[in-house]
Order: sequence, then structure tokens, then C-alpha cells
Amino acid sequence: MSSDDLIPLEGKVVDVYPGGKFLVETQPEAEGESMTVQAHLSGKLRRYRIKVVLGDRVTVEVSPYDLKKGRITYRHK
Repeated sequence: MSSDDLIPLEGKVVDVYPGGKFLVETQPEAEGESMTVQAHLSGKLRRYRIKVVLGDRVTVEVSPYDLKKGRITYRHK
């Protein structure tokens, strides 16, 4: 699977778990409903020590095979 196959979603961090895991509630799309995704930080966010805290708006990349797990790739300002 290439990086083109990932589905980017925007959401808000609603819970922080130990071990670098986050629970992200995605924004509802056109006539869709919001869903929760368990996500971890991408390597670049970890490498440059970008802090993600409760309430931050983030972009999550989700695999089309499992829509409940993902990777946080961007923290919005």
C-alpha cells in the first residue's frame, strides 16, 4: 500500500492515552457522521518534538482497510 491510498481526515483530540496514543473524533463529512479514530504520532512529529494535547485540531491519515486506526500527520494552529 502506498501513501496515496491513505484517507486524510481532520478532527479534534478528545482523549490522550499512555504510550503516545490519542483518540481523535473526526469532523462529519457531507451528510456523514463523525467517527472516532485511535491514532499515534507520525515520525516527523515525534522527531521534531511537536506536542499534541487535548483539544488540538489535527489531520489523521487512515488506512482504507481499518478505519478505526490512524496516524496523526499534522497539528493545526
